[in-house]
Amino acid sequence: MVLGSDLRRGNAGGVAVAAVLALAAALTACSDDSGSGGSASPTPPAEQSTGVPSATAPADPAAAQQEIRQNWEKFFDPAVSAKEKQAVLQNGDQMAPLLQGFNGDQRGQQVKADVEKIEFTSPTEADVTYTLTLNGATALPNASGTAVEQNGTWKVSVKTLCALVQLSGNGSSSPVPGC
Repeated sequence: MVLGSDLRRGNAGGVAVAAVLALAAALTACSDDSGSGGSASPTPPAEQSTGVPSATAPADPAAAQQEIRQNWEKFFDPAVSAKEKQAVLQNGDQMAPLLQGFNGDQRGQQVKADVEKIEFTSPTEADVTYTLTLNGATALPNASGTAVEQNGTWKVSVKTLCALVQLSGNGSSSPVPGC
């Protein structure tokens, strides 16, 4: 199969697997001895409020959603440097070796994310629905991840990266460092 094949010819599953495997290979290329793992079950959608703090949303949900969208798209943008990606990844300093592998992998440089939906589960955490594309072709539609607020910045969670690795099947045979 050729990466980026026309999805109308029935290669959607193959392209999705290729994108996930590309991410998994890039993410497992380096090691990190610290981190925590686990993935949480999705929580029911929280009602959106407008500027009113609540138990399920930050004080300014609209600004938080905008920052989450920008930072997720930045993290998965092939043109963005590893240093910039590190700033928008939870525990970015600890995850630097994984980011170097991600940015150094040619296939990892072809993956982008389009954020479709953000639902707050707390003032510092949100469920994010996004689509991964590989060379512009949809590879993983309606993927689920989480964003976390860390030190005043909304970031892609480590849990999200670990889930992508597990989805590829590589995470089950040996633990991915940092996950």
